[in-house]
Amino acid sequence: MAGYKSMQTVIKYRILSTIIIFLNFSTGHATALNVDQHVVELMAQYQSIHDKLNNNQFKRPLAIKSMASDTTLKSEVYAIINYPFPIVHEALNQPEHWCDALILHINIKFCRMDNNSHGTFLNLNLGKKTQQSLPQTYKTTLNFHAVESSANYFLIHLTAKDGPLGTYDYDVLLEATPLKDTQTLVHFTYSYAFGTVGRVAMKSYLATTGRDKVGFTVSRIEPDGQIVFIKGIRGVAERNTMRYFLAIDAYLAALNDAPEKQLGNRLNSWFDSTELHKAQLYEMNREEYLEMKQSEVLRQNTLQ
Repeated sequence: MAGYKSMQTVIKYRILSTIIIFLNFSTGHATALNVDQHVVELMAQYQSIHDKLNNNQFKRPLAIKSMASDTTLKSEVYAIINYPFPIVHEALNQPEHWCDALILHINIKFCRMDNNSHGTFLNLNLGKKTQQSLPQTYKTTLNFHAVESSANYFLIHLTAKDGPLGTYDYDVLLEATPLKDTQTLVHFTYSYAFGTVGRVAMKSYLATTGRDKVGFTVSRIEPDGQIVFIKGIRGVAERNTMRYFLAIDAYLAALNDAPEKQLGNRLNSWFDSTELHKAQLYEMNREEYLEMKQSEVLRQNTLQ
């Protein structure tokens, strides 16, 4: 019976999606129906990966996938988070809140939100997994776009024309819709392109520091039951995307905490989450991470 109802739901969303697309083309009311179409598409994806969300190595409803070509790299996370949609909506539609989340990522060294006549921007400094002065880091600027915002859906789009080490066309998407029981379905996508310089830098990394690092996609299962995870460029994408998602998750987890405890709780929450996936995400111990990040947050707040 449960399987029958699930199939009915999938069929319903596919039919509704077809109707909405038809109406968009036939009546020209694309803007009015855009949010509904996004919800339909996101829920259809949710139904298609329902089994992966419930049965995985993450011990939580989460699924990750990646893809790579000769010039592009992309990874996506789908997850059900235990925060009511209105709270998630309010928090992540404020661009200044993104800096509080992104700074938790081990490679983000500084973040500042800027509003001017050209739009809203997040000015980032990216660096190594060690303490660095800002002149030693790479600068990039993300354009912040709150594309859709409604009572049952929002879509945030961040883009950057250029990035470090020959990378470009950064494209970050975060969309969400409410589920039952005060839960929210989140879809986070991170992608970028790279040219010759970026390809050489990636090849060098994978031949040295990143040689033995793995991602989250299961490549194969050995006869003895040992799981072999994907390596290489897709592994890079999956690790980075997961770190960003965990930063957003840790930021949300501390929203109701006392203001003076939020930073410490977020840092520890992010580190705890990465510890669940040591094979992929371990880089330093807790004390080293907390010391580095507390220093970087202090610098970020001082230079605002």
